[in-house]
Amino acid sequence: MPYGLKIALRYLTAGKAQTGLLIAGVAVGVFVFVFISALIGGLGLFLVQRTVGDIAHVSVEAPDREAGLLLPGGEGRILLAEQRAATRREQLRTAAAFLPLIEALPGVRAVSPQIVGNGFLVRGQQRAPVGVTGVEADKVSAIADIGGHLVAGSAALTNTTVLIGSTLARDIGVEVGQVVGLLSDRDIERPLLVGGIFELGLEALDSRAAFVSLAAARTLFELPQGISRIEIKLDDLDAADAYAARIAADTGLAATPWTAGNAQLLSGLRAQENSSNLIKAFALISIVIGVASALLLSTYRRRSEIGIMRAMGASRSFVVAVFVIQGALIGILGGLAGAGLGYLLLAPFPPPDLATAGDLPIDVRQGAYGLAIGLTALGAILASILPARAAARVDPVTVITQ
Repeated sequence: MPYGLKIALRYLTAGKAQTGLLIAGVAVGVFVFVFISALIGGLGLFLVQRTVGDIAHVSVEAPDREAGLLLPGGEGRILLAEQRAATRREQLRTAAAFLPLIEALPGVRAVSPQIVGNGFLVRGQQRAPVGVTGVEADKVSAIADIGGHLVAGSAALTNTTVLIGSTLARDIGVEVGQVVGLLSDRDIERPLLVGGIFELGLEALDSRAAFVSLAAARTLFELPQGISRIEIKLDDLDAADAYAARIAADTGLAATPWTAGNAQLLSGLRAQENSSNLIKAFALISIVIGVASALLLSTYRRRSEIGIMRAMGASRSFVVAVFVIQGALIGILGGLAGAGLGYLLLAPFPPPDLATAGDLPIDVRQGAYGLAIGLTALGAILASILPARAAARVDPVTVITQ
C-alpha cells in the first residue's frame, strides 16, 4: 500500500494545474455544504429564539375536571362551565408542594409561579384590554427578559407598580411615573404607578401585557390562596416535550410544552431542514461527478503506464487501490480546504442570538465541518471506483503493442 500511495501521489503531482482545479472544485462544494448548514441552522435558531425566547418552555396548570359528565343534558354543561370558572379562580392550590420538585429537576433554569387574568388599563378616557400577569418581585425576568428590554423606568416591581409594553403605553398615552387604573375582570380596580415600559418585540406582549406583583394580582382577581399556573424555563428548549411529560407524570398536573402551540413554526423549520438537505445533497453529487470525470480522464491518458504496471506484475487490485487512493486524497484535501475556508469566512458573523434585524443569522457552530469532510471523502472514494475498475481492466498486451 505505501508503494501504491507513492504512485497515486505521483499521478496527482504530475498534473498540478488539473489537480489544483479539481481540489478547488471539491473545496467549493464543501464550502456550499458548510455555508448552507450554518445558515439554515442559524436561521432555525434565530426563529426559535425570537419566538420562544420570551415565553415559557413548559406551562403547568391544574387539569380540567370533566364535571359535565356528572349530570345529563344542559345541566351537565352548566355545571361544567361553573366548575371551570371556579378552577380558573382557584387553580393550583397546592402549588407550594410541587414547586420544590420542579425546581430540583436538572436542566430547569427558572420557575415562576403566576396569577393570570384579564382586565383593562384605564387612563382618563382611554381604556385598553390587557392580559394581567402577577409574578414574584424577584422573578419578573425569569421567563420574559423584561429587565433586558426596558425602554424606560425600572424592572423593580412592588405592590403599587405595574410594568407595561411600549405599544400599550403609546396607545393610552402614558409614561413612567404616571398613575393608571387597572380594572380586573372581577370588577376590582386598583390605582398603580407605571414603574417601567418594556419592548420585547412580540406584539402580543408589547400591546397587551401588564405585569404586577403577586400580592396585587391576588387582590385584583380575588385569589387569596394558590396560583393560576407555573411557567418553566429550560436550559434546552428542545427537551420541552420530555420535561412536560415527566412533570405531568410526577405531579398529576397538566404540563404543556411550547411546541404544542407552535406547530406552524416547527413545520416551517422542518421544511427548511429538508431544503437544506436537498441543497447539500446536490453539492455532494457535483463533487462525485467532478472527481469521477477527472479520474476517468486520467485513466484514459495513463493507459500505457497502467499497461506497463500490469505487465510488470501489478495486480488488478493494486491498480484499483492506486485510483481509489487518488480519489480519497482529492476528497480529503478538498474537504479540509473547503471546511477551513467556510470557518474562516463565517466566523466573523455574530451568533443568531445576537443578530439584529437585517443580519444573516449564520451560526458558525452548526457548519457540520466533520460531516462535510467525511461525506466528501466517502463520495470521492465512491467516485473513484468506476475509473479504478476501468483502469484494472486495461489489457497490458493490447496497450503496449499499440
